Amino acid sequence: MGAPSAAVPPSTSQMLRWGALFLLGLGLLGHLYAAYAMGGSRVAYTHHVLGFLLILLVTGGIIAGLGRLFRRSRPALTLLAIGVVQALLGLLVAAEPFRAAAGH
Repeated sequence: MGAPSAAVPPSTSQMLRWGALFLLGLGLLGHLYAAYAMGGSRVAYTHHVLGFLLILLVTGGIIAGLGRLFRRSRPALTLLAIGVVQALLGLLVAAEPFRAAAGH
């Protein structure tokens, strides 16, 4: 009988990747909510999802390039930065229907 194996805690890079995926999901939810607030038509959802993907390609490409330039040894940190930017932009897009309703 062998000794019981202890649970191995997740590594920091694995936790950063899960956090980045959560933030990417939050950004997508912001776009989906904005499409729902605009009436929930198929066109609104299509435009917001495509907008999310376009923002992901542009900002993700810039951040990934900077990550390779400055922090080549930490790809999980680069992914987290992409997730933070997407979450912030998704929340801004989700807040737009409230600003439009207020007349701003």
